[in-house]
Amino acid sequence: MQFLLVVVVTRALAPSAAGAFFTATALALMVAGVAKLDAGNGLVYFIARAKTYGYLGISGYIRAALVPCVVVSGAAGVVLYPRLGLLAVALPVIVVGDVLLAATRGFGVMRPTVLLDGVLLPGCQLVLAAGAAWAGAVEGLPVAWAAPYVLVLVLAAAEVRGRVPWTPYLPGTGRDLWRYTAPRSVAGAIQAVFQRLDIVLVALLGGPAQAAVYLAATRFKVVGQLANQGLAQAVQARLVRALADGEAALARELYQAATIWLVLLTWPVWVAYAALAPWVLRVFGPSYGSAGPVALVLAGTMMVATACGMVDVVLTAAGHTGTSLLNLLAAITCTVALDVALIPAHGALGAVIGWSGGVIVKNLLPLWQLHRRYGLHPFGRHTLTALRMRAAT
Repeated sequence: MQFLLVVVVTRALAPSAAGAFFTATALALMVAGVAKLDAGNGLVYFIARAKTYGYLGISGYIRAALVPCVVVSGAAGVVLYPRLGLLAVALPVIVVGDVLLAATRGFGVMRPTVLLDGVLLPGCQLVLAAGAAWAGAVEGLPVAWAAPYVLVLVLAAAEVRGRVPWTPYLPGTGRDLWRYTAPRSVAGAIQAVFQRLDIVLVALLGGPAQAAVYLAATRFKVVGQLANQGLAQAVQARLVRALADGEAALARELYQAATIWLVLLTWPVWVAYAALAPWVLRVFGPSYGSAGPVALVLAGTMMVATACGMVDVVLTAAGHTGTSLLNLLAAITCTVALDVALIPAHGALGAVIGWSGGVIVKNLLPLWQLHRRYGLHPFGRHTLTALRMRAAT
């Protein structure tokens, strides 16, 4: 649905106008990612560990997580309103909805995330954007993109309220939450910047038209991100419990099974995309067909990344949030350096090379760290078990 949304926008707008829209939404999501302060993953960690105690005091953790996020996102919205307009107003809504959805995953359920974030949000964005484009009201595209976040927030709040009994705020709750989450807040901010900085840099250094070409050619990376995110969200709570209880064998089984499923789900897509890119890219418009080399770099990089598995999730589940932060700093430094050096001369191709360098660093560093500290590998005997299950289905 996100791919189709890009098709709608690129067909409705000229490349420069489409690039400006994509840059604005990328900037909004980047700022929202920073303003989340990684509070959602902090809630997953504490809610998953609190299961033994009947989730005592969880409502206090949720309140402690939400207040700083609302303050930061609200302040960011005020500062960015002259630049982003309605998209800036939507920032607190995006942030709070995401944090509340993360809280539901701490209880070991995936249905709210799948239905709200995976189906409802992109589906509504696609329908509203297509309606605006069909009616010729292209100025309504920002509204079509932002409005569904309100619905997600309301439904996520209802889901959390149904699972969490209201309890008094326990002393030390906020301190415990943010002591664990603080390093991840910085890492989450860097991760949010890392995911979308390339689009903003292309727009700044190469112009909005190049930004539109770059985003169209790399839109398929959402396939790999979606599979990785889905598996990580499903496994994260169990990984936290396994590592907290010293069950290294279970942690290894979860990591290796998730890795082979990630490879099986995504590698056929990347091979097909690399082979068919010159034809696939023309669905965005005639001027996008020349971005084939960008697609080849993207496909190769994502195949390497998926072969490493969800290394950063395993690292943070083991409590090494500071190490994860340093890894992200190294990755974004690599990306920015390559982007600044290559985008002015090579446009979208230079941007994807910069992004590729950062992704390789971001995956290989934690892979080596997990091997050195825990002897964990993305492939092993549990890989064969998962393959037999795959063959059986």
